[in-house]
Amino acid sequence: MNTNDEDIRGSAAFDTSTEASSPEPAKRKSRPRSAKTTRENILRAAKKIFSKDGYDGARVDKISKAAKSYDSLIYYYFGSKEKLFVEVLEGAYKDIFEAEKNLQLDMDDPVGSLRKIIEFPFRYYLANPEIITLLGTENLQKGKHIGKSRTADQYALPAISILEDVIQRGVDKGLFRKGVNCRKLYMSMTALGYFYVSNRYTFSAFLNVDLMDAEKIDGWAAYISDLLLDSVLKK
Repeated sequence: MNTNDEDIRGSAAFDTSTEASSPEPAKRKSRPRSAKTTRENILRAAKKIFSKDGYDGARVDKISKAAKSYDSLIYYYFGSKEKLFVEVLEGAYKDIFEAEKNLQLDMDDPVGSLRKIIEFPFRYYLANPEIITLLGTENLQKGKHIGKSRTADQYALPAISILEDVIQRGVDKGLFRKGVNCRKLYMSMTALGYFYVSNRYTFSAFLNVDLMDAEKIDGWAAYISDLLLDSVLKK
């Protein structure tokens, strides 16, 4: 049975007393949106609001307004603001790891491939700065929301597996040393990219440079790839 938003909104009752309800538009759209479209719109709007206002500052009524939806539909599809935030976090993690899996790597050139993998998180954070705010917000919450996710621990495994394949290829070619801890390498490259982007404003002031200048960005990408490559190259 096909269900649309007008059916859901009209038939379900929700306790939304803790959040102010969004006013309904004067006119209904002639064609109700599908459930999938509505969920996607809510998630997209929620990502923006959570990134801008943090978890505590993001209100359900503000999210529903940004999604051109209703508070009741948010509760229907997600159950609560917390569950919505968990799905936003899951989506953010999934997006970055999916993009990482799709990197075009030449396994005959493990050094070049490793450089590309090392630089990827940094470049991704630059292109998607909202993930920095989302992760920062969740870390301030001590990870209590993502800890309730049933899928978050699955997303990094394919990315680490690709890294392990590249490292093994380099070992087989006599380029990389044996015994590289790929999880620590993965954490290192992620941390170096995250730190630069999350601290770009304060460090630009401290160092009296524009860290968002293209030359500075390319310089940092080269620096972290040189640094981490040096840790795995066979001496």
